[in-house]
Amino acid sequence: MTGASGFIGRWAVKSLVDRGAQVHALSLRSHAWMPQVVVHEGNLLDPQYVRQLLDNVRPDTILHAAWNVEHGKFWTAPENVDWAGATLMLARAALDLGVRRFVGVGTCFEYRWPEDANCDEVATAIDPTTLYAVAKDAARRVVEALDGLSFAWARLFYLYGPFEDERRLVASVARGLARNEPVLLTQGLAVRDFLDARDAGEALAALALSAVCGPVNIASGVGESIASIAYRLGRISGRSHLLRLGALPGRTDEPPRIVAEVNRLRSEVGFEPTRSLERGLADAYSWWCARTIT
Repeated sequence: MTGASGFIGRWAVKSLVDRGAQVHALSLRSHAWMPQVVVHEGNLLDPQYVRQLLDNVRPDTILHAAWNVEHGKFWTAPENVDWAGATLMLARAALDLGVRRFVGVGTCFEYRWPEDANCDEVATAIDPTTLYAVAKDAARRVVEALDGLSFAWARLFYLYGPFEDERRLVASVARGLARNEPVLLTQGLAVRDFLDARDAGEALAALALSAVCGPVNIASGVGESIASIAYRLGRISGRSHLLRLGALPGRTDEPPRIVAEVNRLRSEVGFEPTRSLERGLADAYSWWCARTIT
């Protein structure tokens, strides 16, 4: 697994181990891994290193989650081109060395979001508008065209949970409430599909160990407004009075609704999230409380 120490990767590794898989974790930095995990610290952008690693390990399946996702910068970062290239190089090396299955991680931003329907893997048009999404989709198209690989593409929607960047929505609200500080927000009318990162990791593991091919949405399938997320966290914390909805201007380019169709995830992969939104948000708030001095 690449990107094994990341926000989602760490949970996928845990789920793979729990499911009985022998996991080789590739990461740029050290991490407190379970003893069952074989750790490789190296750079996925180094073609020679990657090919040598695959030649030594000879994996049956690659779950590729590594990418540049630095908050606020990844949408337009030129490094997206490098990561698309690294993905293609990894897939080519996998093909040459007889790897059976390759599962890549994409984004809901590959879609042209319908105004009154869920994003469906087959019916919804693909129309990426940022360099990040274009690079993801381009990598997906090329790898999908390769003969000889069992290939699946996991499109992630809105994830939250422990280890989330503090500038993202759920983390920023939970952290502010934990610190007993006012939380400034827009009116929060936009509707999004939120899923606990732990469930997302488990979904990726289930997809990797399945025979399902093609794009699969990794999401809850339920829309929730940003305002609702904030109010839920306010109730959980007992500090709703700190919420300042409408204090920030809304984004004029923000789509009103981004929600996934999850029939493939449920019926073909056989995965259902185990955590309710309320539980996931409560856990996220508790995680930030444990790391915050009030």
